[in-house]
Amino acid sequence: MTFPYWMLIVVLAVAAFSIRLLGLFAGDAIKSSRFAWMLDDLPGLIIVSLVASSLAEQSIGTWIAAAAALAVAYFSNHVILTMCVGVVAYGSLVWLGF
Repeated sequence: MTFPYWMLIVVLAVAAFSIRLLGLFAGDAIKSSRFAWMLDDLPGLIIVSLVASSLAEQSIGTWIAAAAALAVAYFSNHVILTMCVGVVAYGSLVWLGF
């Protein structure tokens, strides 16, 4: 490998480490501020944003299966049961032609 490739690897490694280090310091600063309550809700908000962006251009069958999974998650608060119901609902709807 040539020098430019090694420099690219080093720059990307330093950038990745810097991002993680900055996140550590920012997280500590937020923990001691008045915005600490946001850290409690952050994991759920990230999941919701990922699911919402995944559902953006899906078929009605996918939306129905997601609604079934949401109902199970709301009433049972059980992750594995929610996933199983979502998969079974989606599989059933695909089998039925939705």
